[in-house]
Amino acid sequence: MKSPTAVAADRPPVSIITGFLGSGKTTLLNRLLRDPGMARAAVIINEFGEIGLDHLLVETPSENTVLLANGCLCCTIRGDLVETLAGLLARRGTGDIPAFDRVLVETTGLADPVPILRTLASDEIVAPRLRLGAVITVVDGVNGCNQLETCPESVKQAAIADCLLVSKTDLAGKDEIDRLRQHLSRVNPGAQVHDAVRGEIEPMLLFGATLDDPAAQQEQVERWLNEPAYVKAERPALNGRRARKSSHTDRISAFAVRREEAVSAAGLAAWLNLLATLKGANLLRVKGLVNVEGRPVAVHAVQSVIHEPVVLASWPSADRSSRIVFITRDMARPELEATLLALDLDARRNGEGVAIDPEAYARFVRAAAGFWGG
Repeated sequence: MKSPTAVAADRPPVSIITGFLGSGKTTLLNRLLRDPGMARAAVIINEFGEIGLDHLLVETPSENTVLLANGCLCCTIRGDLVETLAGLLARRGTGDIPAFDRVLVETTGLADPVPILRTLASDEIVAPRLRLGAVITVVDGVNGCNQLETCPESVKQAAIADCLLVSKTDLAGKDEIDRLRQHLSRVNPGAQVHDAVRGEIEPMLLFGATLDDPAAQQEQVERWLNEPAYVKAERPALNGRRARKSSHTDRISAFAVRREEAVSAAGLAAWLNLLATLKGANLLRVKGLVNVEGRPVAVHAVQSVIHEPVVLASWPSADRSSRIVFITRDMARPELEATLLALDLDARRNGEGVAIDPEAYARFVRAAAGFWGG
């Protein structure tokens, strides 16, 4: 039987490069493709994207796939993403195209990356053979503050990122960059933030921001969760809800919760499904290290998309409490705290299958009904 780490290695990661119009995604991608470490990457771009790869072109293996000089594959999306990914996987299996060890997907400037995450998490063809890599959001150092204040697409792209890359830092003043970083820390306090001029950056600074290895080291787990950043970023709420302002970033809340007691596997599943089903639209990002019946389990959700929990090989420290961080829109801490009772739900087997303890469920419903609108 293969180890979890070996199984993960058999599923190439799919990383998403997103960002608002003109932020510098194409410049970053061009720079990444010149790095020798990216020689076995497959790149997927939107058909209408302006990506200047002509200088890297060697040949055209098929109508919508090109082989680049550094060994990368590049294809355009002419159907949907599932069709494109499935086609690449099939041709990789038959040897019609060179084997690739990662996939990069560049979105358009107004794109919502969540449908891509949903595809990777749930599509019956793609999900078993690929895994989610890093979500990298490029933020315009010159125009980023205004975009975050006025464009909801820009806020969402930043909120779901593992890594935020501030571009054009050579063109913006120090005060403007400092103000942009403050904006980003409110929207997504846990993300790694890097600066880049003309896309110059070490690739692993971008792609090392995820947690998909059960044998991850302590510092990697702590860096991925980054709970202290959420504690520091939390701002006071007014009557349990944030006061509404004109800026889109003022609708965003970021906070962390802790729970000392271990939870049941059934309770974790029930809680994640309740959040995704009932509040998914306002739940921009959830990351957690949860004590599930004594085992450390990393959980990750984006809106209604729940990614497969990762059971870690060991606890990163002596701390056995569950720690969960949230980025929400129009949703305050008390609303989330009321749902945590679902973690106590315990599944019991009976002759007809699995049932949730009715008394525990009733307590949860009474406590959470006001916040769920029931």
